[in-house]
Amino acid sequence: MITRGAPGISTLGKITETAKGSGAILAISANTILLCLMLYVFLLGRLLAPTDRIRNAVRRIMARVAETWISINNAILSLYRRTHWDIELPDGLDRGGTYLVSSNHRSWVDILVLQRCFNRRLPLLRFFIKKELIRVPFLGLAWWALDFPFMRRDSKEALARNPSLQGRDLENARKACEKLRGIPVSMMNFPEGTRFTPAKRARWKSPYENLLIPRIGGIGQVLYALDQQLDALIDVTIVYPQAAREGRGPTFWDLLTGKVSAIVARARRLEIPQHLKGRNFRTDPNFRRDLEDWVDRLWREKDALIGQLLNGPAAGHVASAAI
Repeated sequence: MITRGAPGISTLGKITETAKGSGAILAISANTILLCLMLYVFLLGRLLAPTDRIRNAVRRIMARVAETWISINNAILSLYRRTHWDIELPDGLDRGGTYLVSSNHRSWVDILVLQRCFNRRLPLLRFFIKKELIRVPFLGLAWWALDFPFMRRDSKEALARNPSLQGRDLENARKACEKLRGIPVSMMNFPEGTRFTPAKRARWKSPYENLLIPRIGGIGQVLYALDQQLDALIDVTIVYPQAAREGRGPTFWDLLTGKVSAIVARARRLEIPQHLKGRNFRTDPNFRRDLEDWVDRLWREKDALIGQLLNGPAAGHVASAAI
């Protein structure tokens, strides 16, 4: 029996994998730097624009630049044909609307999945960002240029020393979203607050089989800050069948090297109850209970859907038409 060939094949495979992933990282990095520099040029033009009409026109162009950046990244990732994308989106998506986009959280790959699903179908996806992240090279200034709402959050220690600061984050969210009023926007949120693992589920005693307990803070902030401007909730469920069997979410490197065999995403458009918009869950216990009940219903439906997807055709890595 000859066995010496196996290590050589394994080594060659690792070299190929590393070269593939490194090439993708270089391509995405080059795309990021180039498109960020382009954004900075338009940002300067916007800052110097003499009228609101011109400034808003430049903002729309900048959003198109960001969408182009996402499209190029999607094209780079599509070079790896081993990943099967099984995506279902609702009808009636409007690039001119205002949406809350909520999803379960398995991996940082989730953001790339959401971008693939909704780029040029919804307004540019945005999310609340910690003020300190503006220092991130290239992207920090780009986020600011694209009107991502930067937030300054008080620490637990500061809240303990000064309870009057409680709830100030909601007012900070409203102020941060002021520049988003009157323009199409999609605010992205992961209610679980952290990536799901079976260990976290057990440790935190989650009542859901495939999800962590959702936190209402992020959703509450968007509902309070954007109020009646919101058109609908886009509820997204993301499943990685292979990673679920392994008990972990895929890494960015897994995606770049073609190790993610299948990605399943299901989205639905839901109306947001009017009585949930524009209210302060920090100071209104009745509203907080209503919001928690609403999110719990969504989460139970999502939990059941994940179970179906993990036991359905997608679990067998059946490919569907890629989007």
